[in-house]
Amino acid sequence: MPAPRPPSSGSTRRRIFIGDIQGCREELELLLEKLNLDPSRDEIHPVGDLVNRGPDSAGVLRIMRDLDVGGVLGNHDLHTLRVAAGSRQPGKRDTLTDLFAADDCSTLLEWLGQRPLIRVWPDLICVHAGVHPAWVDPEEALQGIDPLKVDPRSDFVTRVRYCAPDGSRPEKDWPAPEAPQRPWHEYWQERSGERRTVVYGHWASAGLVSKPRVRGLDTGCVWGRRLTAWIADEDRHVHVDALRVHSASTFSPKESDGNS
Repeated sequence: MPAPRPPSSGSTRRRIFIGDIQGCREELELLLEKLNLDPSRDEIHPVGDLVNRGPDSAGVLRIMRDLDVGGVLGNHDLHTLRVAAGSRQPGKRDTLTDLFAADDCSTLLEWLGQRPLIRVWPDLICVHAGVHPAWVDPEEALQGIDPLKVDPRSDFVTRVRYCAPDGSRPEKDWPAPEAPQRPWHEYWQERSGERRTVVYGHWASAGLVSKPRVRGLDTGCVWGRRLTAWIADEDRHVHVDALRVHSASTFSPKESDGNS
């Protein structure tokens, strides 16, 4: 991985959020190089799903650990931690062999498990999938959750796409469910007095989402599309194309990979 450039004086702080990486180490390296990182000003926050389905989960975790990034846990991260702990069975499409066979597997998983489910700033909230409509204080609602144990709150924040006003979710997200199910972020956008922007991933079929108070960054790198970063303090996106298809796509032919 290219080394970050030397610190510069007087540089402006940048918070950089990166969409679902899912073990795509080569694309991550290309994106970090394109971002021209400055350790004196830049902080990096993956929006979850650092691992699985791509070819080099261990490599991704080493890079993220060495850069001392922040970020949050995604559903694939929770799955990986639980498989390693023996509380969950591996999936047929998992690509975690490299990670579990690595000499530093235990330290990498320990680092991954220290990621929270949510990070909050005065102007931003970072989660993997979405925020429950009924959570008045999302950060408080997600306190005290053990990532190794099944919890409806961690399940929601790492998996939601559509939901009803009470937070109940449909059995399937495709075809698009009927009312009262709606994209979770519509409730957030309608929340009275709320000014913070939620940055998230998880919804690759929606493509890049850039709407008032929501930024969706999962642009399907593992499916052969691209890896996306959002520099929040510049409101600017940076992309690199996927080098190859790493996992067979499960998108419906009618689903768009364009901007939303």
